[in-house]
Amino acid sequence: MPVNQIKPRRSGCPIASTLDIVGDRWTLVILRDMLTGKSKFSEFLASPEKITTNVLTDRLSLLERSGLAKKSAYQQRPLRHEYHLTKQGKALLPVLQELCKWGNKFITDTWIPPESFMLQSLRT
Repeated sequence: MPVNQIKPRRSGCPIASTLDIVGDRWTLVILRDMLTGKSKFSEFLASPEKITTNVLTDRLSLLERSGLAKKSAYQQRPLRHEYHLTKQGKALLPVLQELCKWGNKFITDTWIPPESFMLQSLRT
């Protein structure tokens, strides 16, 4: 199933079209967090990058509208949601793993990602 286009594409280039969805400074970090088991708003806020609540709300909404994540209520009073990746969202795992490898190779003092993340496959 294709990913939902949120706005008109700049071009038919697959790189530019993908970056229209995940090319800001926060979306891939949120995807990383989801791939490592975070699902609740407070868990995303606790990440070391210190995303603000309004940006987090916007990016989670973008991921949902794009078809990369699904939102479901886990509490009614007050209403709270959790977010889980769809098949399309999970398919970005190898991209994030390669970004980790590149960053570790070429950017000094970057964290070594957990083995559980790097050895994860699309089958899990």
